[in-house]
Amino acid sequence: MLRNLIISATRTNFQLTLVRHKKKKFPKIDKKIQAAAESLASRGFLRPNKPWDPPVDIENVVHKICSNYGLHAKSEFDSLEIKYKVLKSCFEETGHGVPNSLLHTIETVDDLQEFYETPVNVLTPFDALKKMDLPKNLHVQEDYVRFHPDKDTLFNGATAFPKSSTIVSGLKTRKKYEGYTAKRSWP
Repeated sequence: MLRNLIISATRTNFQLTLVRHKKKKFPKIDKKIQAAAESLASRGFLRPNKPWDPPVDIENVVHKICSNYGLHAKSEFDSLEIKYKVLKSCFEETGHGVPNSLLHTIETVDDLQEFYETPVNVLTPFDALKKMDLPKNLHVQEDYVRFHPDKDTLFNGATAFPKSSTIVSGLKTRKKYEGYTAKRSWP
């Protein structure tokens, strides 16, 4: 997506405006899927969710809760109060709640049942790749080795890239890996 940054300054305040030249267009599909695609495009795929593996009898649990409020399989929620009470009861019974970003997608009891039957996997693609059975010629190196001239004794601290520094920029990786600045031949 191309963006231009326009900064307009006056004496007392500064305004920062982002102007989009091209807007991403998704093909004409279901509104729920389009909303999910736009959400992923703007935020990324990894959101802080709790893992959920639905129990075997989750269908009976959802139908029992809905029947307590006079709802059947194909019925819609009559009011927001009933929807709130049903969702609250489902959360208390299962410990798995509907996130705010998905509340608008649950319009019928079938939508609620589909939500509770869907497992939530919180693994990143890299973590899932580590756990897969890969072919013999593919390997995932989980804890990679970083070169440091003071600690690398294989070639007495000699490197293949003598004037290249190892810069560790991540906050989490700074605790795990030590960077160094290579000596330059010029001042």
